[in-house]
Amino acid sequence: MTETIKGPASYFPSIEKKYGRPIAEWKAVVRAACPARHMDLVAMLKDQHGMGHGHANAIVAHTLAEDKA
Repeated sequence: MTETIKGPASYFPSIEKKYGRPIAEWKAVVRAACPARHMDLVAMLKDQHGMGHGHANAIVAHTLAEDKA
């Protein structure tokens, strides 16, 4: 039985396919820009890397949640 991935991580396969970089690299980009507010990080991914809002938000949310844990 395959477990369904929920939340921000559910976007990861399409993000990797669309932008051609592994999620670990995108998380490193986000962490390099910290400390910053969530939406500022989303805007950075959109402006500097041409990422769509949903994809950028998913990466930022997942990265910040990991770092908080």
